[in-house]
Amino acid sequence: MNPISTLFKEKKNILSIYFTAGFPNLNSTKSILDALVGSGADMIEIGIPFSDPLADGPVIQHSSEVALKNGMTIQLLFHQLDKLKVKSRKSKVPLILMGYLNPVLQFGMEHFCREARKAGISGVILPDLPMDVYLSEYKPVFEKYKLKNIFLITPQTSEKRIREIDKRSDGFIYMVSSSSTTGAQNGVNKEKEKYFNRIRRMKLKSPVMIGFGISDRTGFSKACKFANGAIIGSAFISHIEKGEPVNKFIKQII
Repeated sequence: MNPISTLFKEKKNILSIYFTAGFPNLNSTKSILDALVGSGADMIEIGIPFSDPLADGPVIQHSSEVALKNGMTIQLLFHQLDKLKVKSRKSKVPLILMGYLNPVLQFGMEHFCREARKAGISGVILPDLPMDVYLSEYKPVFEKYKLKNIFLITPQTSEKRIREIDKRSDGFIYMVSSSSTTGAQNGVNKEKEKYFNRIRRMKLKSPVMIGFGISDRTGFSKACKFANGAIIGSAFISHIEKGEPVNKFIKQII
């Protein structure tokens, strides 16, 4: 069974942490992964740096810029994951790659999926890959290499579209908490709670993870009342940029 499916069967209040590969240093991937696994992160999203990350706020944009200047590439990331034998391989913590479609297409979609599978990746999030395009062109490739493709929904996504996404999902649904970029509008306010409640009342078959704007224990706890867990990115990146220990951040959340 794919580790993502196993995780959602076995655990509630799932904490997923996002960080950008190649940040703060080119070879930070292994140390960050090992520290996250050792500190109790349930799932880890590894960001592929991109020069034009439209959905990301200033913190993640900055981390992408630094990572690219450091020399991070998709090929190098796969090399690091394949060669470093991170602890997550043994602990079965799901690793997810998150990035944008253009660099993946330049790399080659099947080549990307093959290398991802080889490197121990369980799923992929490409926010700008339309569901219809995925289903018509890439679904067989993802299935061939046993990768989950994760779809996103936003407050503007229609109920009809959400139902279709739920029908097509076999990993989890990434519920973007607001219409803003990552790192903006921290916390869970009344407007977000109304949105979360609307999705919860739909009784989707797929697990749901809330992302964008979750930065502390209070936000994480609130998000877990409405979903299977939450994703934290910008706050964690700011933490490691200061040189603070990974386990200190995780202890502040769970």
